[in-house]
Amino acid sequence: MSQSSPSKKSLPALIGGAVLVLVAGYFGIDLGDSSDGADQKAASSSDTPDASAASGASSAADASGGDEGDVAKQGGSDLPTCSMDSLPQEAHDTASDILAGGPYDYPDNDNVRFGNYEGVLPQQDRNYYREYTVETPGIGHRGAKRIVTGGGSETDPDVWYYTDDHYDSFCSIPDAED
Repeated sequence: MSQSSPSKKSLPALIGGAVLVLVAGYFGIDLGDSSDGADQKAASSSDTPDASAASGASSAADASGGDEGDVAKQGGSDLPTCSMDSLPQEAHDTASDILAGGPYDYPDNDNVRFGNYEGVLPQQDRNYYREYTVETPGIGHRGAKRIVTGGGSETDPDVWYYTDDHYDSFCSIPDAED
């Protein structure tokens, strides 16, 4: 009899913990720090990309007009590159907004911290990355396209990345400020 009481108490705790994690994820709250096991797990899983990450890297290379030789592993600094000329016009508009310091089409969602929870981009400090919406014509929501910048200042980032599949894959934009 006494064994059933602890299991009844642990179920609500388990459910409460799961709800907490889901709510934190929804609002982009990082529950851990860089020394916890979750970040180490994300980092180690990025070293061995699965088939979906590999296919995402291929789609990023296709968007850049590159060939398979341009596709490198996701999760490191060796991401495929894509020139601004290969990106949709809306990406040019977003890049111009970033360089001007705004205004942004989605002020509640643009120029906010990007958590890199997928571990696709190189691991950096918590507040290193910022994300910006790239409009997708013909849809009534933000869509999947983003520019993510890192380092530097808001109007002069050190690195620029583009994704058209909502963070599954990225390409580096070396000429974003040209």
